Amino acid sequence: MSVYLDYQSSKPVDPIVIKAMQPYFHDKFGNPSSLHKIGDDATQVLEEHRQTITNFINAEKDEIIFTSGATESNNLGIIGFALRNKEKGNHIIISEIEHISIHNIAKYLGKFGFTVSKVPVDQYGRVSIHKIIDRITDKTILVSIGYANNEIGTIQPISEIGKLCREKNITFHTDAVAAEGLMPIDVKRDNIDLLTISSNDIYGPKGIGILYVRKGIRINPLMIGGGQEFGLRSGTENIPAIVGMAKAVDIMQNEMQQEVRRFKGYQDQLIKNILEKIPKSYLNGHPEERLPNNAHFRFDGIEGESLLLLMKDKGISVSTGSACSSKTLEPSHTLIALGLLHEEAHGSLQLTCGRFTGQEDIDAVVNALPGVVERLRKLSPLYVEEQ
Repeated sequence: MSVYLDYQSSKPVDPIVIKAMQPYFHDKFGNPSSLHKIGDDATQVLEEHRQTITNFINAEKDEIIFTSGATESNNLGIIGFALRNKEKGNHIIISEIEHISIHNIAKYLGKFGFTVSKVPVDQYGRVSIHKIIDRITDKTILVSIGYANNEIGTIQPISEIGKLCREKNITFHTDAVAAEGLMPIDVKRDNIDLLTISSNDIYGPKGIGILYVRKGIRINPLMIGGGQEFGLRSGTENIPAIVGMAKAVDIMQNEMQQEVRRFKGYQDQLIKNILEKIPKSYLNGHPEERLPNNAHFRFDGIEGESLLLLMKDKGISVSTGSACSSKTLEPSHTLIALGLLHEEAHGSLQLTCGRFTGQEDIDAVVNALPGVVERLRKLSPLYVEEQ
């Protein structure tokens, strides 16, 4: 038996996407910068597929910058904007539960004289508009709040934040990687100025993503070279990956409503069964304002890595949190920001379903998890059974 419920960390490439990419590795191999016919053909392919992604987020075609993925997009958007606009101010606002790439970017900008304020979240991981307002100063030039949290699945009030930033003439960036493909994204509706999305999070290839840069927003390039991507991201465009991302977007636009309904059904089953069958188990994140494919739990008296390994022995792949910060033994900064103690944060489990999840996968987890938790609690000196 092999069960995979760690779709937030990585998704398989859809076979239809692979098929769409194949001609561009050999038969249609041109470089868009070349001036001959094969180069012209590559340019046409590049711009046609840029338009597909443009439509996905309701942007304009010259507002889409192809990058190597979400981390580069976050770097280009935040660092590029900060360095270009430092004369206007040196203050940036993020939340305490941003992706680790955002936190590390904030640390990096400190070397260049920028100060960063971190907005606390409530017990469910939601950001309060009022707490953002409290941190705005006359030096604030950028607010970066993730569309939804990649660990606990809590969705942020993006429209409210965008409206506030537009009224205050502050640039608004959002990392939408966790939310893309699970809810409609509209940069115009939500007053978003800079937006990050990646390909693999919608079943496209790894190593490709985009940064949306609203017209009129000025950023410095971080990669200097031949001036591709409107001079903001030099380097020969990865046409096979761009084709793959665009095909993934095309599929997602057709499948999203149906997939979300199916994911929500799986989510409801996981939450109901796990909370009922396992004593002293709790749901992390917002009970309602959360991504439909995410179920994140904590269990008293056990350690998450041990839980993960025992589930692995049963052929079930799950996660304790963000794959991007799993190499550290420190508890999740997101869970600590919710007010959890370190031992509570360490006893957490993340389950995320995806396109290729079936009912049998949900059943396998529901059947296996209670026994695994019980076994670990019997070995734990920290767990006290209810009398």
